[in-house]
Amino acid sequence: MTSMFRTVMGPDFDRLHPQLRRRFSIGLESGEACTGHGVMERIWHGPAFVKPFLALGATRNILVPEAAGSVPFKIENVPYADTYGRETVTFVRTFDLPGRPRRFDAQMVLSPKGDRILDYLGTHQHLASELHFRAEPDGSLLIRSGEHRFREGPVDVRVPELIGATAEVRESYDDRAGRFRIRVRVANRYFGPLFGYQGSFAVSYTGIGGRGVRPGLRPVREESRG
Repeated sequence: MTSMFRTVMGPDFDRLHPQLRRRFSIGLESGEACTGHGVMERIWHGPAFVKPFLALGATRNILVPEAAGSVPFKIENVPYADTYGRETVTFVRTFDLPGRPRRFDAQMVLSPKGDRILDYLGTHQHLASELHFRAEPDGSLLIRSGEHRFREGPVDVRVPELIGATAEVRESYDDRAGRFRIRVRVANRYFGPLFGYQGSFAVSYTGIGGRGVRPGLRPVREESRG
């Protein structure tokens, strides 16, 4: 089976830990969805001036403004065909924070050239990021973001470095614990670390059949530009 992640990684995909290969093989062809449940040991944010920007992003399910420890969370990876017929995989994270849950929504699609993943962020897909995948020597997966674009109506502009950020995601599998481990760090070139989290989770796989995507998992608006 060829998932979009195998397509962009090529032979490098086979260097991943077997559990990571299984997890990133989900797609319409595999007919499987993956759901993870776990605990974030730490959710953090940068200096105080960062918090209003995180709070603004949280209104569209982008980023999390609170800092906390030992936070239960769920990640839902469900493949579907979007409005424009593109294979899409949800990366919807729900953090069960004290007082109220927070969501960090993303939908991944294969770029038109098939050489990278496009990560549409939030409920309205106003932000799109290029993602680059690499297998590390220990079998873990490193994901780094590239160019970011803001898209709304006729507007399609590159987000300047001054206000943009670079995300780095490291995901591995702990054989002794039987769990995936994840560490995310988002930083601005000029202002330093902005937001991140780290934790572990276990997953289960289910057939998607004809059930589609549960209500509320797809974005409110889908962006056609790749």
